[in-house]
Amino acid sequence: MEKLDAIALAQALIRCPSVTPEDAGAIGIVAQALEPLGFTCHRLRFESPGTAPIENLYARIGNEPPNFCFAGHTDVVPPGDARLWRCDPFAAEIRDGTLYGRGAADMKSAIAAFVAAAQRVLESGCPRGSISLLITGDEEGPNVNGTKRVLEWLGERGERLDHCLVGEPTSAARAGDTIKIGRRGSMRIEFAVRGVQGHTAYPHRAINPIPILASLVNRLAAEPLDSGTPHFEPSTLVFTTFDVGNPAGNVSPAEARAACNIRFNDAHTPEAIVARIEAMARPLAEESGSTISMSSSIGGMAFVTPPGPFTGLLSRAIEQATGAKPELSTTGGTSDARFIKDHCPVAEVGLAGATIHKVDECVPVAEIARLTDIYAAILRAYFASPPA
Repeated sequence: MEKLDAIALAQALIRCPSVTPEDAGAIGIVAQALEPLGFTCHRLRFESPGTAPIENLYARIGNEPPNFCFAGHTDVVPPGDARLWRCDPFAAEIRDGTLYGRGAADMKSAIAAFVAAAQRVLESGCPRGSISLLITGDEEGPNVNGTKRVLEWLGERGERLDHCLVGEPTSAARAGDTIKIGRRGSMRIEFAVRGVQGHTAYPHRAINPIPILASLVNRLAAEPLDSGTPHFEPSTLVFTTFDVGNPAGNVSPAEARAACNIRFNDAHTPEAIVARIEAMARPLAEESGSTISMSSSIGGMAFVTPPGPFTGLLSRAIEQATGAKPELSTTGGTSDARFIKDHCPVAEVGLAGATIHKVDECVPVAEIARLTDIYAAILRAYFASPPA
């Protein structure tokens, strides 16, 4: 069988302009690489009202437990103004040993590296157990018809994942220098302060919502949510907008709005955060005679895979492949690991993320080779002594 070239496979994937929700052939390329290795590939297309249909892939070789799953996504964010790139963002050019293109780091190269690593391991004989890949085209989008739907499909089939490795670009400087063992939760809160519109010459006849909302914003921004937990850094609350929409220069408005994003650790639940903020807002509304309303939406819950057999196996395999012990971390944003954690222990290992979502997104080709070595070492270690 012809040996897979992880670099060439990464280039083929980058050349698919798979900006969410478009697949542009990317899922098919992954399936075409896996089927000759003996994987059974299920092309899964999900759609729901109000959202675009999404192409997904679940591929598996082996029928016995344990089932080691690699999860990733072929969709990418838009490239922005292509004229600002040093080369076409979907040309997948290699210049001076570096592969450029949208998805090079996030995360088509990681998918290519895992496929190549799987072939390398399978060449020495099928392991006692199963290797699977869960690849979605909806990670950068609304996350409705991607990983969540595939996991539901697996549950309906009675198929179980025993451990999962997500290939997000979670490393700091070099592939494998960091293992993400958890993620902070994410939520958005929108505020609306309703006062009484009035003439600016007669402020006593109005209730101006602007200083009321400004006071709430200042209080929330100044008071830390916590000082961190054993596995997480302190939670953060960041205001993202403050809007009045008042074009008149002599009228105080009736309403002012603001919104914030909160990244919270495992010391909190969304309900407790909302209750805390409501308790801060209530006295302001009573004192001013205004009304303060809030609405919230949750992007993901905080979770952690505690250091133990699985994370220890990953750490030892990476150190064997690279000579350096990785750091365990929970920093950064959210990923599809937040869905997978309800099904099995999950961790994340991938490339460095310095250029993701930027103009001239890129990765040194040597890093793709390094990541392939890491994934192969993890697979060998896993099937030699599966964690409990």
